[in-house]
Amino acid sequence: MTKRLVLIAGNIGTGKTSLTERLGARLNWKTAFESVSDNPYLPDFYTDMKSWAFHLQIFFLGHRAQQYLDIAALPQSAILDRSIYEDAHIFARALHHMSNLGERDYLAYRRLFDLVVDNLPPPDLLIYLVAPVTVLMDRIQQRAREIESGITAEYLGLLESFYDDWMETFDICPVLTIRTDDLDFVHRPRHLDIVVQRIQDKLAGREEVIFPNN
Repeated sequence: MTKRLVLIAGNIGTGKTSLTERLGARLNWKTAFESVSDNPYLPDFYTDMKSWAFHLQIFFLGHRAQQYLDIAALPQSAILDRSIYEDAHIFARALHHMSNLGERDYLAYRRLFDLVVDNLPPPDLLIYLVAPVTVLMDRIQQRAREIESGITAEYLGLLESFYDDWMETFDICPVLTIRTDDLDFVHRPRHLDIVVQRIQDKLAGREEVIFPNN
């Protein structure tokens, strides 16, 4: 079987982690997840974002690059629940937009980011999950994570606009866009079947067949 490296991208609350877990189990793929527990800058960042935004982004860049290289070197197929590309195109850009990351630091970060990602092996597929901001807010409120307590609909909308910009120019690998507001791949096996079929078709270069979500 051909080895595959697949990334999942999408706004907060679109279902990246849940889908990664289930695809890993269904397809016997190695999984890798975004980790915040080992980030030494997060407590300082949430206390004073302007002072620590640059440090935070540099740590995430190094962490994700190492995670990417480690999993890309494995002999088996693998899937990651967030792409390294989002760090710059979505989150660093948002910090800069909100004046938490100054122009000088932002440009220095982007230069380093470009050097790092230009030397990474390209993924085979990017799965881009999308859902309306109202749905994302409902999901975030339902899971009630303390780290997400300050997330607003306005912030999610800003990120969504940056995702739209990013997707217009992304050409590193094929992209499979999946709406998750009417999919429940956690509780409905048929919905997971649909997603798996769409992924397999995309990886094989076949024309996608859209199944009804029932």
